[in-house]
Amino acid sequence: MDDTQERLIRKLQQLAASAESTFWGFLGCEFVTMENGAITIALEAKPHHLNPIGMVHGGVTSSLLDTAMGIIAMIARPEEKVVTTNLNVHFVSPLYAGRLLVTAELVHQSRKMITAQGRVVDSEGNLGTMGTGTFRVI
Repeated sequence: MDDTQERLIRKLQQLAASAESTFWGFLGCEFVTMENGAITIALEAKPHHLNPIGMVHGGVTSSLLDTAMGIIAMIARPEEKVVTTNLNVHFVSPLYAGRLLVTAELVHQSRKMITAQGRVVDSEGNLGTMGTGTFRVI
């Protein structure tokens, strides 16, 4: 791992620590890794993350996607602020309690807009939710 990558990972870990008192911490997110231009975060899905029929609530996976893709947008523009302007989510198959991994990567960026894509999988790698997000640089 090169020096730039190490600095970026330290910055992401600091960001995660400072976000502990925000929605990030409320959900229970944790930073896993940043490599090859993709970020991975995780969530241990517990009973309070489930809907009444025992599956992870769609709002949880949507939030996870928005969070991971937002981080990748922030990495692309570290000196600027970005906000979500559009979030498209596809619920491919149900996810259940247990460890969920969320990976996001940059798709495109212009002067004022950033597009990212992400995937939520279970601990066995089964795809549950995928999506794209557009972020405005403000």
